[in-house]
Amino acid sequence: MDIHFLGVGEACDGTQPNTSMLIKKSAADTAGRILLDCGFTVPHLYLSLNPDPHDLEILWISHFHGDHFFGTPLLLLWFWETGREKPFQIIGPPGIETRIRQAMELAYPTLMNRFGFELLFNEMEEGGKKKIADSLWQTAYNEHSQPCLALRLELQDKAVFYSGDGRPTSATQTLAQGCDIIIHEAYGIKNTTPGHGSITTCLEFCREAGVNRLALLHLQRNIRLQAETILADLAGKYSGINILIPEPGTIVTL
Repeated sequence: MDIHFLGVGEACDGTQPNTSMLIKKSAADTAGRILLDCGFTVPHLYLSLNPDPHDLEILWISHFHGDHFFGTPLLLLWFWETGREKPFQIIGPPGIETRIRQAMELAYPTLMNRFGFELLFNEMEEGGKKKIADSLWQTAYNEHSQPCLALRLELQDKAVFYSGDGRPTSATQTLAQGCDIIIHEAYGIKNTTPGHGSITTCLEFCREAGVNRLALLHLQRNIRLQAETILADLAGKYSGINILIPEPGTIVTL
């Protein structure tokens, strides 16, 4: 499995696109099959890969802040313009169908009535567990300013934890146990911003989960500039963890 980081930034970072990842089943799968979050800037990053309109199978939305789901109307517009016929599935928190329909009506009124493909919605509850195609999806809520589901995605005998936004909770700690990689929002250095993770908290979270690979993203734009220095100061205490600050285009192979 390959994880292709499309974007890694927080909402107001003018130098980094919004946080989003493509899950590829193989290196030959250039455009990816599963997209994790789709904020304002994400569709153009995806389209720059020159995908076939039928490549993408599933979109995961962690929560309903704009930098995590407002790119969805443009993605669906592109499917329509390029003649997609294959069904497309959107998975997310309770209310996912209503929110996507509202966003589409604001962005491109009546377009959904003209789709040549079936749009499928799949709600995930707190503590949810579903087998979808050849993958297993499990969720738990983070601590955030609005409900945000962290995700454990198991595919091809590998497990990925993706936090969405928010501080860890006991439920997400359990969810992350034994994953091959933790991908976590780390807005600050320490827990100084309500409803957001931090670098130090994520490192503790990773160690408690027994995971030795951690990707930190959604860093506050000024803190991101200091990230290498901050991590160098912490390296001794967390020497068993391989820490990555991904850039757009970074690919991690599990």
